[in-house]
Amino acid sequence: MLITTNAIVLSKLKYKDNDLIVKCYTQQLGVVSFLLRGVLKSKKGSAKTAYFQLFSQLQLVIDHKNNRTLHTIKETKLNHLYSSLHTHVLKSAIVMFLAEVLTNTLKEEEQNETLFSYIETTLLWLDNHSEYSNFHLLFLLNFTKYLGFYPDLNNTEYPFFNLSDGKFENKKSDKYSISGENLLLLKQLLGTTFDALSSVKINAKQRQSFLSMILLYFELHLGSFKTPKSLQIFNQVFS
Repeated sequence: MLITTNAIVLSKLKYKDNDLIVKCYTQQLGVVSFLLRGVLKSKKGSAKTAYFQLFSQLQLVIDHKNNRTLHTIKETKLNHLYSSLHTHVLKSAIVMFLAEVLTNTLKEEEQNETLFSYIETTLLWLDNHSEYSNFHLLFLLNFTKYLGFYPDLNNTEYPFFNLSDGKFENKKSDKYSISGENLLLLKQLLGTTFDALSSVKINAKQRQSFLSMILLYFELHLGSFKTPKSLQIFNQVFS
């Protein structure tokens, strides 16, 4: 069955000597993996692999068969040519880190057009803006809406937030109750848009602390979530 769909590249992995396995988040089918045969052995193939950089936005014609785990791509077109996302060192670090998080969390072959639109539009925002040091924090926080554990916005005036329950609370109930700088930043980000993100002023140490907290939040609510391998490199780049 041939299906035409927009897609965002999440990961690629060399397979055997000349093949690639590429995982994409597609608008029509959710997460789909593809086998690209022989693309690493010729100049024509290497030109084709350039389409499949992390977070590339593509239009694909897919030969999709329900009984397969690896599908075939018949046609590939670039939907958007980024101006800086793949060439700017700091933006590339964000791309590598967030692509690993999405690969880790998005598992199902299931259509979710609102989530696809969120990823698509926020990546375009990142590509087009020069102040983005807190982009990944707001991206991950908003991402929890689509995963089903966005913080409960009742009682935001309370002095604690419980990561396990996803709720604000008046008293510290267990080791997952946070307060202090992370709580203040959480409250600030809950009321912030990407366009207003430059007004959030924090230093590298605060940024790393909040990122560790939000990754713990993911871990508590997603049983299979693992700390991204790229986290250490990412923190070094942003220190």
